[in-house]
Amino acid sequence: MKSMPTSKAVVSRFRLIASLIGSGLAVQCYQTAYAEDFLVKTQAQYLEVSDSLKPGDKVLLANGVWNDFEILFHGKGTEEQPISLVAQEKGKVFIAGQSNLRLHGEHLFVSGLVFKNGYTPTSAVISFRSDKDNFANNSRVSEIVIDNFNNPERFDGDYWVAMYGKNNRFDHNHLEGKRNQGVTMAVRLDSEESRENNHRIDHNYFGPRPILGSNGGESLRIGTSHHSLTNSRTVVENNYFDRCDGELEIISNKAGSNVIRGNVFFESRGTLTLRHGNDTLVENNVFFGNGVDHTGGIRVINKRQTIRNNYMEGLAGYRFGGALVVMNGVPNSSINRYHQVEDSLITNNSLINSSHIQLAAGSDQERSAVPIRTEFSNNLIFNDDSKDVFTVYDDIAGITFSNNLASGVEEPKISKGFSNAVLTVTRADNGLVYPVTDGADDVGVSRDLMPIKKQQTGVSWYPKPEKDAVFGGGSTVEVKPGQGALGEAIRSAKAGDIINLSAGEYIEPKLIVIDKPLLIRGADYGSKAYREGSVKLYFEKTALFELQDGGSLSLQGLTISGALSPDSAGNSVIRTQRRSMLSNYQLLVEQVRVSDLDVNHSFNFLTPSKASFADRIEIIDSSFSNVTGAILALDKETDDYGIYNAEYVTISGSSFDNVEGDLVDFYRGGTDESTFGPHFDLSNSSLNNVGAGKRNKSKSSILLHGVQVSNVHDNKIVGSPNITVKHTVGEPVTKIVNNRFIDTPEITVTELNSDKKNTAIISDNSYTTEQK
Repeated sequence: MKSMPTSKAVVSRFRLIASLIGSGLAVQCYQTAYAEDFLVKTQAQYLEVSDSLKPGDKVLLANGVWNDFEILFHGKGTEEQPISLVAQEKGKVFIAGQSNLRLHGEHLFVSGLVFKNGYTPTSAVISFRSDKDNFANNSRVSEIVIDNFNNPERFDGDYWVAMYGKNNRFDHNHLEGKRNQGVTMAVRLDSEESRENNHRIDHNYFGPRPILGSNGGESLRIGTSHHSLTNSRTVVENNYFDRCDGELEIISNKAGSNVIRGNVFFESRGTLTLRHGNDTLVENNVFFGNGVDHTGGIRVINKRQTIRNNYMEGLAGYRFGGALVVMNGVPNSSINRYHQVEDSLITNNSLINSSHIQLAAGSDQERSAVPIRTEFSNNLIFNDDSKDVFTVYDDIAGITFSNNLASGVEEPKISKGFSNAVLTVTRADNGLVYPVTDGADDVGVSRDLMPIKKQQTGVSWYPKPEKDAVFGGGSTVEVKPGQGALGEAIRSAKAGDIINLSAGEYIEPKLIVIDKPLLIRGADYGSKAYREGSVKLYFEKTALFELQDGGSLSLQGLTISGALSPDSAGNSVIRTQRRSMLSNYQLLVEQVRVSDLDVNHSFNFLTPSKASFADRIEIIDSSFSNVTGAILALDKETDDYGIYNAEYVTISGSSFDNVEGDLVDFYRGGTDESTFGPHFDLSNSSLNNVGAGKRNKSKSSILLHGVQVSNVHDNKIVGSPNITVKHTVGEPVTKIVNNRFIDTPEITVTELNSDKKNTAIISDNSYTTEQK
């Protein structure tokens, strides 16, 4: 090995050739003789080598951090003698800063690199082409790690991997933590050179991808609608999708003649979606939902699809995210809408304790083409509670049912083609559930189906993330009252620490930055004494806390007053950083008293910024009074692109008095159907004079615009404007039940983009007027 290239290493190559002459092997091995290993330590050295690589040559990047390195790797190797770009030691070469990797040529091999602490300045981190005219073919990228290599602007999109060319393989790689918009991995068909490509994508670890809160969060996409009638012939097999929650489609298949086989989907929200393209085989895949919200299975659209020998257990998703979804299509559909399901086969699949099978899903005035000439056979459907999991939205006469087995459903919606009996099941050595009923051997998945294990995918030398608790798990820090005492403690705290505040007053002269998960707990948390306000927080800046990337905050047992904040409009107790946030945050508020947010107008409790996103916000057993703004101003995404500010908002057992703005202004605009949220739950709480301020643009106590799941129950609302609900897309689930409205107008529900009667459940609410 040479640490620097010599003048083609003529001497060493000559000696190797000479030594082979006597054996008669010189001719066959001439190319091998010229193979050289080059250890390069700088970008300049890499450039010196890279333009003259020959078959069999290997470039080793020296251990260390390579900053701002846009790697162009090209050459023409052979099947026997590929040209290689590898790490000196696997896992010890870090590509950071504004960096990427582009390949073009033949028989190239890349391995051992880690992309971390940076982002690509172009459209992809790894691209199997250097430009629109130069592609990689017959090449392989293996044992590469891309870990949180994200553009700092949440909605400045890119791919992590873009496959072009033909006959390429992407295997045993580790992709974790994509947070900005854009598909994690895309197979691109936008050139003739990349169609009918015969790519293989196998044994990769697709690690956790957080909820994006928008379209564009797929983990793998093959093709696009523009080229969906083109065949890709890509094989996707033996990959592990671990908590891939970006959006509705985990895998988005948008081309024809692909094979998706032997993959495991673990607690991943969304579905394997056959969105466009025909003639795709989906077999031997395993879905473990473990009851996690919106975990789904397979969604079927288009012609001649085969869905066989797939196992789905514990999937909680519904509608387009159900365990098995067969869609309605659009008659004479344009290329980017929904083509009718035709001539498809759904056979020998097992659906175990999964909540929803949806047939003719999406049926509406546009999607009126029902499935035709489709077979549903030899499938096992078992639920411990014998629930009928089928929902039928339209005519399903075009689906033939035969030899299916269901678990004792009392009044099944579909009986023809089903044996319906009480089943006994057992969990086999492969971890899957099978019936032990006589005659059931040919129903459901095969007994030899072996789900790939997480440790069999990705790389062996880089850890796969476990599920950690957000709060707690760190040290406990005791803090005494004093000027700036809380801020000082937080500045030196570590992720997961618990900040215990002793009784007394805390006056914070500086903005407190929260850039890690922290729990701040008052001395009386857990007892009724917290109502006496023994731990009091005051702040002298326009906000007490600012959540920055990586930050989450839990507040317990505190009294917070805005009385000392500056006399300026638009203050907040908590705000997010003004620029885009990549990391989703959590905000938990329990047994907290908030008051005196009234030194000037528009004083909110929480003010998020555009391009920030909360996984969950909870307000539990807390009270708020004298507020001139909103409690939760979740209305910053008004471009109507289907983007929103929070996934789950839960308020329970809390009171709100004299709040001029909304309790919550929750906005998700547009008609995109790629997300599951937002979700809103309000229960056992009281609102008194909430939302009546002259600056409250919504003129509502609560505005739910485009919220997909709403549950408002067992509340008392007094002297406030009405609750306003605006349905924008899909089939939102809205329940407003068992509430008492006093001197408050009735709820209004409006369908903004549908001529259908709204589906909201509004019942058992009372309306009364109190005598003055």
